[in-house]
Amino acid sequence: MRQLLSSLSYFSIFFAPFLFPIIVWIVARDEYIAGHAKRALLSHVFPFLAAIPLLYFLVTSQSVGSAVGFVVLFFVIYGLSFVYNIVKGIQVLREYY
Repeated sequence: MRQLLSSLSYFSIFFAPFLFPIIVWIVARDEYIAGHAKRALLSHVFPFLAAIPLLYFLVTSQSVGSAVGFVVLFFVIYGLSFVYNIVKGIQVLREYY
């Protein structure tokens, strides 16, 4: 049960990226589950926090090439975060306790 809730916190990037890890983090009494829920929440929020300076740079860029570069950089960050959540969810699901 611990591994299932912990891995669902990471896999929630597919169905409820912010809501599910917050609920699990608040409700879980087990430190193992709460810790993974907190890490999953941070990994879901990180791309959007990284988008704030990228959005500023996009608006203030002087050329189209740099604007396209900032958009590509955002998608790379988001894609890596997406892959990280999938890999971490599988790792947690395969742990034995």
